[in-house]
Amino acid sequence: MDNQEKTIEVLNDLIRINNDRIEGYTKAIEQTDLIDADLRMMFENCRATSEDIKGDLLKYIARYNGEPATDTTNAGKLHRAWMDVKKAISTESRETILESCEYGEDVAQKVYKMAIEEFSDLPNDVNESIASQKKTLKTQHDLVKKARDAQKLVNKA
Repeated sequence: MDNQEKTIEVLNDLIRINNDRIEGYTKAIEQTDLIDADLRMMFENCRATSEDIKGDLLKYIARYNGEPATDTTNAGKLHRAWMDVKKAISTESRETILESCEYGEDVAQKVYKMAIEEFSDLPNDVNESIASQKKTLKTQHDLVKKARDAQKLVNKA
């Protein structure tokens, strides 16, 4: 596989993980009670971030004359199905939804870390963009984790 093909493959993997985030946060918004406006706003911001990141990744795909991925990962599909099951049986839905979102954020961080570490020979501007995206997603990961931790404390009280 030449460097251009490898670049397109890595970019498509990142598009898929962002597609997972978009669908995952859409599902989280649907499962969040209307009274939980704080969570809905956070989830909408996370979804919008992935839509923006996906747009950036699509520009690189076009530059390299690649065919962009339109699907999600199989793991993401399974995770969203698991979110449905957990929501259906849970009495602490805020915490459950936040736990599911944090899990998805952990996966996104691992995929981005792998892209940076294992494919460091990608073009410099692509590597810089991926590193910046990872940092942005890490900030959102930390917000979701903080909200989950706070909800655990509330539920214990």
